[in-house]
Amino acid sequence: MTTSLQAQQPATKHWRFGARFYIANLMEVFERLAWYGFFAVSSVYMTTPQSHGGVGFSDSQRGAIQGIIPFFLYLLPVLTGALGDRVGYRKMFIVSFMLMAPGYYLLGEARSFWPFFAALSLVALGAACFKPVVVGTISHSTNDHNRGVGFGVFYTMVNIGGFIGPMVAGAMRAISWDAVFLMSAAWIVLNFIPVLLFYRDPPALRQQHASLSLILKQAQQVLGNARFALLIALSVIVLMSAGVQWLSYGSAFLLIALWVGANLLWDRLPVATMSAKTWWRQPIRISNPRFALYLLILTGFWTVYNQLFYTLPLYIRDYVDTGDVLALLAVFGDSAVNFFAHVDQDALAQAVNALFLQLQQGPSNIDLEALRLQWVHYKVNVPNAELAVLVERLSLLAQQQAQLSTVQLTVMVDALSAYRQVNPEYLINLDFAAIVLLQIAVSALCQRFKTFYVLSAGLVVMAMAFCYLITMDMHASGWAVVCVILLIALAEMLTSPKSQEYVASIAPKQQAALYMGYYFVSMALGFLFAGFLSGWSYSQLTLALGRPELMWGLFAGIAALTAVALICFHSSAKQQ
Repeated sequence: MTTSLQAQQPATKHWRFGARFYIANLMEVFERLAWYGFFAVSSVYMTTPQSHGGVGFSDSQRGAIQGIIPFFLYLLPVLTGALGDRVGYRKMFIVSFMLMAPGYYLLGEARSFWPFFAALSLVALGAACFKPVVVGTISHSTNDHNRGVGFGVFYTMVNIGGFIGPMVAGAMRAISWDAVFLMSAAWIVLNFIPVLLFYRDPPALRQQHASLSLILKQAQQVLGNARFALLIALSVIVLMSAGVQWLSYGSAFLLIALWVGANLLWDRLPVATMSAKTWWRQPIRISNPRFALYLLILTGFWTVYNQLFYTLPLYIRDYVDTGDVLALLAVFGDSAVNFFAHVDQDALAQAVNALFLQLQQGPSNIDLEALRLQWVHYKVNVPNAELAVLVERLSLLAQQQAQLSTVQLTVMVDALSAYRQVNPEYLINLDFAAIVLLQIAVSALCQRFKTFYVLSAGLVVMAMAFCYLITMDMHASGWAVVCVILLIALAEMLTSPKSQEYVASIAPKQQAALYMGYYFVSMALGFLFAGFLSGWSYSQLTLALGRPELMWGLFAGIAALTAVALICFHSSAKQQ
């Protein structure tokens, strides 16, 4: 019996986590509260007119910001992680908070494109400093026996922050948009308490680490040589130039095609040889073609998944009637209705009065659809037929009296408030709730299936979600969108963990961390393409053409094509 108990003691000890582990998880929760508090409402805020408290960006500008900034956010940790190993995790945490806190505050102060771009870049740089060191802390705080549990706890903290952040942000924007950014900054400021008072670097942290040049060489060993890196980097820069409207997309794709053609032509010249000592004379070489192809295919998943945050909130705001969801919330009383679907009645009254004054100037043709899309920023989605009745009534009153009475305004605002809508961020939040509740069960169920079958199934579910959106008209119901969000959450639960599991399974033992680091390349490219496609498709297909089904069909097609590509990739691997 004594021997048995002694044997159990080390195992019990292995399941214990030190204080550093819990401090890191606490900081992760605060950082996610700040990020998702902003991220969940970012599309809505950026496209909200300045008269309504937003910045009034076009969808193209919004897409450029949402594509470019996260692209660098997910690439930079490769370098910032190495820097953290050299200077220490605690210093990197402090630097990250010093960047993010003012960055979030300045986001609320920016009123034009480039200041907003610069402020969000500051936030992204801080987040890129934070990500690798918090994951590194978890890694140092766990061992072979409890690493799975440790990272499971960490992933749960990520989603708890993702769930609570948008809830708080929704409550804050009922006060003002500025309050959203002040709250995000406040979450980051709170992180100074644990890092300054309690956090200490892991004892096993190596202070001497590889130089930057060696890190870049390691990157080339995984993906390709310097020529390959230059080919990709300049192509991405040209694409970004189109995203910020320095070039048209047609010109950008032409330049990229010419650049790729020039490189292929150069490789056929006698001057290009693998034995050359200078990098520019060496032909383009992909070090691990299968891994690079896998990352490229996986980019398709991240491209469509991010539409949950980039495009769907705008679609919910502009075209979805959430009255059916609100009817359920009404069961819990007026406080629940006011929380999830707050309407600033004073602002709405001012809008009605402004319309009255416009009609008082003389007969004018009111574009009812344009008026509806303008008033959705007041969180009411009034049918065009009801708007026509309101305009007709205001026109008659404009001929009879100089101004609207308080009673008349109150009656009209009350009638309009009946069409109040649930905030998009609250509905999107169901994704995080589903993951917190179901991820462990879904992962356990999927253990019995091969990785690529689960990966492909997740993408099929994603395609089904967008296909369901295709079947809706311009004014979808709230419960239909709830089903779509839950389907996307299921797709994420199936695909995201398994996509990382595959990388871990193919990585050489001595390069496991390096391969996992470059897994984020697919996420970076996915954010880039997601932003550009969201901005273009929503402005051109949904708003300009009035054909949102074309937009959803595009995303469904990308998801289906990615699933087919993964199946073909897996089949070719089995044949080799």
